[in-house]
Amino acid sequence: MQQMALLSVEQLVLPSVVLLIPLYLYIKSRRSNNNPLLPTNWPILGVLPSIAANRHSFHDFVTSVLTTTKLNFRVRGPPWTNMRFFLTCDPENVRHIFTTNFANYPKGGDFAAVFGILEGTIFTADGEPWRRQRARIHHVFTRPSFLAFMSCTCRDKVAHGLLPLLSRMAAAGAPFDMDDMLGRLVLDMTATLVFGEDPLCLSADKPAVPVAAAMDAVMEVAFFRHTVPTACWKAMRRLGIGPERNVAAAEAVLWDFVSEKIRRRIAAGVPAAVHVDILSHYIDDDPDFFEDGGAAREPTDFLLRTFINFMVALRDPVGAALPWLVYSLATHPRVVSTVREELAPIVANDGRAMAAVVFEPEKLRGLVYLRAAVLESLRLYPPGPIERKAVVADDVLPSGHAVCAVETVLVPVYSMGRMESVWGEDCREYRPERWISTSEDGACRLRFVPSYKFLSFNTGPRSCLGKGIAMAQMMTVAAAVAWNFDVEVVEGHAVEHKLSVVLQMKNGLMVKVKRREGYGVI
Repeated sequence: MQQMALLSVEQLVLPSVVLLIPLYLYIKSRRSNNNPLLPTNWPILGVLPSIAANRHSFHDFVTSVLTTTKLNFRVRGPPWTNMRFFLTCDPENVRHIFTTNFANYPKGGDFAAVFGILEGTIFTADGEPWRRQRARIHHVFTRPSFLAFMSCTCRDKVAHGLLPLLSRMAAAGAPFDMDDMLGRLVLDMTATLVFGEDPLCLSADKPAVPVAAAMDAVMEVAFFRHTVPTACWKAMRRLGIGPERNVAAAEAVLWDFVSEKIRRRIAAGVPAAVHVDILSHYIDDDPDFFEDGGAAREPTDFLLRTFINFMVALRDPVGAALPWLVYSLATHPRVVSTVREELAPIVANDGRAMAAVVFEPEKLRGLVYLRAAVLESLRLYPPGPIERKAVVADDVLPSGHAVCAVETVLVPVYSMGRMESVWGEDCREYRPERWISTSEDGACRLRFVPSYKFLSFNTGPRSCLGKGIAMAQMMTVAAAVAWNFDVEVVEGHAVEHKLSVVLQMKNGLMVKVKRREGYGVI
């Protein structure tokens, strides 16, 4: 009888202890974090549950945390992982990390592993390999022949591709996905600049584009890898499960696309000097990028990775930013009116009427308000919403926060554009005027904003080499759309972020367009 009673006590006490220990740890963690706006640091799991619970509004979740914590916040994952992050939106910290103490904050090995197929390219490289690649790409991007080719490609694609398609959509009066249309446009322009060949993806009846879907998949998996322990995503990759299931197939699509373009150019035997695209420059000047394949030269793996990087670098930022820019303009008619006022003298000087107007990129370069409208959209919707840096040696940031070598620094660029202490009380409003100053003589000029405060094109030694190209493309497309058409977002359409390291639209951008009186006719 006593033995039965003893067993009964054990059966009651042991489960209670098992339950009480985690309950005690949970209560302790809650007491250490009394602010309900901050993520709970759970026992064993750290902040992983909070990240998972807020994954569908991740960037806004991070913004609310950094607003509450005055621009800086330290994040811990499970103790057995490498998830030790310091998040900052402090401009002085950004300047220190990206410029003043640049050598102490490289991309790091984990960053290269996250982006897999881009490993070794300028996007993931550090040190001397990065410097050599940057010098080479700078030389390519600043060639007058290449810049003229870019302007011509952009203008012709808008004139003969985008505007005729928009004109047909206006005549039909039916809603369509502007995000998809602009994505195809940018992919065509990118492939033309990189390989000298237009894949003609911009077509009303063109099926889905595999290479675009593959690039999107790689960026979405990269975001997932940022949010889970390294061991976790590597195990999922080996097992072929979860988000890792399809990444190998996506990388194969990119590899095959780039490989086919390069090999076909080599086989054609056309003198590279005839072309002005990026590939021609490498074929002409870089024999070291090719292996001796007997009858024909074979591109090295590094060359293939380099050109996948070119595709991603020239397509993703502009392809992500343009839909947000059109959305910003469509939802702010006053801004569109001001943009049209600025464009009117160009149209009058060209003597055009009763037809679709296409703007030369060179003629838009000096426009202040249009440029401000683009920059303001990039502030609110940066193509790269988060920057990541490793820490080589322990350091103290200007804010007084210490970071150590085992941590990773994250700069949420999306959140930085929404900080009142950085941009003012109206930081969440789309207001291009914040970029403009008026001198005593009444002339409007673009206001200087330091790049460590506005990170859409990065800052410091790793600032974006393609900024001029991206701005020219966005201004040319935005001017053509704003001048020739009225754009209306379909009522009830949910505009949301996709879970990706590129700030794309999750549900596309469903709109209707109407020709402006006297314009938009092809």
